[in-house]
Amino acid sequence: MSAKRALCATCLRAQSACICRWIAPVAAAADLLILLHPLEVGNAKNSGRLLHLSVAGSALVTGEVFDPVTLDRLLRADGRTPLLLYPHTPHDLNLPPPLPPPLPAASLRLVVLDATWRKSRKMLYLNPALQRLPRLALDAVASNYRIRKAHAPHQLSSLEAAALALGQLEGDRARYLPLLEAFDGFVAQQAGYVRA
Repeated sequence: MSAKRALCATCLRAQSACICRWIAPVAAAADLLILLHPLEVGNAKNSGRLLHLSVAGSALVTGEVFDPVTLDRLLRADGRTPLLLYPHTPHDLNLPPPLPPPLPAASLRLVVLDATWRKSRKMLYLNPALQRLPRLALDAVASNYRIRKAHAPHQLSSLEAAALALGQLEGDRARYLPLLEAFDGFVAQQAGYVRA
């Protein structure tokens, strides 16, 4: 019988792979809701937990298909207006195109689907309430997420995308640079495990 590995109580990873040193506390004007796909929960390369631990007041909820009533409560809690961080693609013929946020960041809830691109599309299509949300698309920027396969250089990690989106909503991208710098450290740590 082998002994269980000790887990960090904060990041929920093995003590030897703890990511707490990369937590970069920020207070965002917009609220942040991270919907984490169940297959990402134990994935060492996943950035969603670090994002959640860094952004004050954020919510992290695991699931693929959400109860409509529960999801509506999550999306509209505290009277905030939900805005889905997701690009519009040619395959989205039946979905509304991205809209610019009509309200100040302090009245918005940024919704992030934390999953692989394939799984995030599945989450989107399995949850009609998410399909109906106005969307925020980011300007194309290159990702520094070299530890996971991406089909295009502009496909960002959840943490990178959320940091850039929050900066875009607030008109202050520099405010989220510490979060992106911490992400670089996280990526380097994960890459080090692969080389070891």
